[in-house]
Amino acid sequence: MITTIEHNKTSYTIDLSKPLDISIPLRASKENVNAWYIDEPKIEPVTNGDWIGKVSKGASTNFNTITFNPHSHGTHTECVGHITTEFHSINQALQHFFYIAEVISVTPKKQEEDYVITKDCIKNMITSSTSEALIIRTIPNVKDKQNRQYSNTNWPYLTKEAAAYISKLNIEHLLIDLPSVDKEKDDGKLLAHKAFWNYPSAPRYHATITEMIYVNDIISDGLYILNLQTASFENDASPSKPILYKIL
Repeated sequence: MITTIEHNKTSYTIDLSKPLDISIPLRASKENVNAWYIDEPKIEPVTNGDWIGKVSKGASTNFNTITFNPHSHGTHTECVGHITTEFHSINQALQHFFYIAEVISVTPKKQEEDYVITKDCIKNMITSSTSEALIIRTIPNVKDKQNRQYSNTNWPYLTKEAAAYISKLNIEHLLIDLPSVDKEKDDGKLLAHKAFWNYPSAPRYHATITEMIYVNDIISDGLYILNLQTASFENDASPSKPILYKIL
């Protein structure tokens, strides 16, 4: 289905029948992607005495309870409420769902014992001055990002300066294929989160960070239309399904 989107007095034509899904599905498996030192998700039928909520066990429906953590178990989108004392909900922060987005591929740089994404890494790859969302694919882009066990791996992360630069570009939505924009063990500093959200001096309440995406190599760097959808959780974060559409 070919359709045209009007945005800031510019028309963009996309084919809605050709979505490019950059989310990672959540599965009840030890092979599910995982971070932050907790067990895998669980999807289990409700039991009530002898009754089991599973058609194969005699029930009329499958009736499962799902136990998971959005920050640990897959693609999720978070708002500034992730780092604030006061409550802020992603369901309230994200009020629009289509954005001009740029995909860039970045090779993190070795810095002592870490690999970091610097301001120069970002600046050298961005080509658009009108994007509202930035999607960062880290290199190497191996397929096991979809089921990697990240705990205690010291993954690459954004420097404070890189996150502040992205914020100053007026990019409202940052998406990355890592469990966090920050260093795994940083003593709670959360420098990149705070710099992107401009917290606490002038918080960007409608800006979001989406982590644990996977951008397949078939998706080239460049401009896309991003459809960013979350489940309607009143929580700092929610599982999400970011979809890209190629601009025709």
